Amino acid sequence: MRTSSFGFPPFTPAVKKLVYINVGVYLAMWVLGATSPGTVDKIALYFGLVPIAVVHGYLWQLVTYSFIHSTTSVFHILFNMLALWMFGSTLEQDWGSRRFTEFYFFCVVGAGLVTVAMAYTHLLGMRTDVPTVGASGGIYGLIVAFGILYAEMRIFIYGIFPIKAKWFAIIWVGIALLGTLGGSQGIANVAHLGGALFGYIYLKMLPRRGMQIAVSEGYFGLRNRYHKWKRRQAAKKFEVYMRKHDRNEYFDEHGNYRDPNEPKRKDNGEGGTGKWVN
Repeated sequence: MRTSSFGFPPFTPAVKKLVYINVGVYLAMWVLGATSPGTVDKIALYFGLVPIAVVHGYLWQLVTYSFIHSTTSVFHILFNMLALWMFGSTLEQDWGSRRFTEFYFFCVVGAGLVTVAMAYTHLLGMRTDVPTVGASGGIYGLIVAFGILYAEMRIFIYGIFPIKAKWFAIIWVGIALLGTLGGSQGIANVAHLGGALFGYIYLKMLPRRGMQIAVSEGYFGLRNRYHKWKRRQAAKKFEVYMRKHDRNEYFDEHGNYRDPNEPKRKDNGEGGTGKWVN
């Protein structure tokens, strides 16, 4: 666990791509907003997170909403990109680009799903036809991960006030919770909390090496079990055939051939002379 002071980390590859895409989309929408405000509204409805649209098949919105930021204030995207750089680059250095990207979008999609579900409760005046935009769901996931993994590291707020990472994460999640309960931009704060929740779930409940490796290992394990089962079935059929012709060749319970002229050996639990099937 790191305990040193936290400064600005290097601009890592995946973080750099995410920042460039977000800033590029922001500038494009800012230009469109000055020339064609109606087009900006259409983009927000088509690529932002609109709960009723997601339910009716616009599933891409669970990802694309994170690349769209309001052009009415620069502080929204400025804070998100600064946090993405500060916390994301540190995590990417430790995890690698693949796992970092997987984690980030796990939080983005998780925040989107929570937002959609909560919108249909209509609590705190939430509506299903109002778009949610911004990368804050993914950012809150990064903040929670940083607070857990580097709990004792000191962060300097405004470059002056030191605070441990764990308290920084708790404070930011608390602010989002109070904002939700207070009805101030309720649905946006729900997205923040959703991202924080899924960041916690990823760290505490999913395999340490990431979902992609876990799914890959599960797939190949299932495939190997299937091939072993097919071998056993084929061996049983062949054994029946050989017996009908008064032959003594036989197979063991794993589908491996055993020479009847050799003495029977004890199974060591590895399937006799069988090999791992890929």
